[in-house]
Amino acid sequence: MKLVYGIHDRPKFSAVVVFAFQQLLAIMAATIAVPAIVGNGMSASAALFGAGIGTLVYQLFTKFRSPVFLGSSFAFLGSMFAAFAGAASMEMGYLGLVLGAAFAGLVYVVIAIIVKFAGVKWIGKLMPAVVIGPVVAIIGLSLAGNAVGDMMKGDVAVDGAAVASPFIALICALVTLFTVILVSTYGKKKLRLIPFIIGILAGYAVALVFTLIGNKTGSDALKIIDFTPIKNLVSGGVSLKTFLSMPSFAFIKAWKGLDQLTPAYIGTIAVGYIPVAFVVFAEHIADHKNLSTIVDQDLLTDPGLSRTLLGDGVGSFVGAVFGGCPNTTYGESIGCVAITRNASVISVTGAAILALVFAFIAPFVAFLDSIPSCVMGGVCMTLYGFIAVSGLKMLQPVDLNDNRNLFVVSVILIAGVGGLALDFALKDGQTITVTAIACALILGIITNTILSPKKKKDGEEHEPQQVIK
Repeated sequence: MKLVYGIHDRPKFSAVVVFAFQQLLAIMAATIAVPAIVGNGMSASAALFGAGIGTLVYQLFTKFRSPVFLGSSFAFLGSMFAAFAGAASMEMGYLGLVLGAAFAGLVYVVIAIIVKFAGVKWIGKLMPAVVIGPVVAIIGLSLAGNAVGDMMKGDVAVDGAAVASPFIALICALVTLFTVILVSTYGKKKLRLIPFIIGILAGYAVALVFTLIGNKTGSDALKIIDFTPIKNLVSGGVSLKTFLSMPSFAFIKAWKGLDQLTPAYIGTIAVGYIPVAFVVFAEHIADHKNLSTIVDQDLLTDPGLSRTLLGDGVGSFVGAVFGGCPNTTYGESIGCVAITRNASVISVTGAAILALVFAFIAPFVAFLDSIPSCVMGGVCMTLYGFIAVSGLKMLQPVDLNDNRNLFVVSVILIAGVGGLALDFALKDGQTITVTAIACALILGIITNTILSPKKKKDGEEHEPQQVIK
């Protein structure tokens, strides 16, 4: 592919602003979806700020030689849910988010050091496609219930219970879902970059109509959108705070939970985040391989896999300190580079700066907070599906007619879908939980290791599975 702008090209300032905004639109919906899904008071604006600063950190580590944006990772959703579930308070849950991102970032740093001195062949042997593929699929499938549950509810509540009809909420969700599908499939090239944005706007518009009718007629069943975040903008009159606001950064809440930290909770966070970090690491390699073919430059050599790993790991941690969400390289960002043929790192850096700025714009933040659960549920049905399908696509080169591969995939899928999780009780009454995804990955690695040794048959050596190269 012939690029219009190469990695080191510098378009005019006006063009950079347009290209940067285009990059931001491509990643924004997915980035803000993660805090909306996790809930527990997580801030969409803080997540956006975290993505922006995480991307800048990544660019610094890679010496501005890799045109990719870091956004909130969906792979860690289960880990983030577990952080709040195992916490004694909301503040302790936020501390768990920061600690978890530190554990995940540490995995990247350790692997980067090993790669620097030992190369990458050992990675493919430990986690070949036959292991990583089904684990990635499990990440998406394990979140399916959350998406379906959100599709059936609105945000207006009375005495803590949602009042909207599940049927009405489902209509809003389906409008969102099919708008995303149609725009992604039949939209023009520019529209295909932002199907989630368009889908959210379409679903929000339908939810708004139902809510306004419900407010006018007094019908609670039609009330989908909670306008409280928007009302709060002008509740005290119009002032500077109406237009500018400080994001609710994760580290501020995490600091308040520091005195509640226990060894058991640290263990739960570690086993919740570290195994998933290995899965996201595999995605990191795949994303950079894909981007390398687009820009016609091997990014694993220049700037080098060790640098991209360090940038991703440290950038993810820094992003989580502010937004609570671990970051990862975004396929939407890579797709934007491919379609626009603009690989200029300046454009990606500009998008990161815009993310930092928009995080402080109060009306924009209030709109994000008012997006109803059913609309996000419609988006998430596609997003979680994409995660699951991307894992299955990794299995395409794997010979599933070979029982050795078949057994590895089988144990991972059943352990993950079946919810195989382990709780280890400690003396102080606390427990350490090994999540289903972690158990599935560990069991898959063990099974693959047992079955992997080459065995000669009919004078030939048997290679049991494809590896990620």
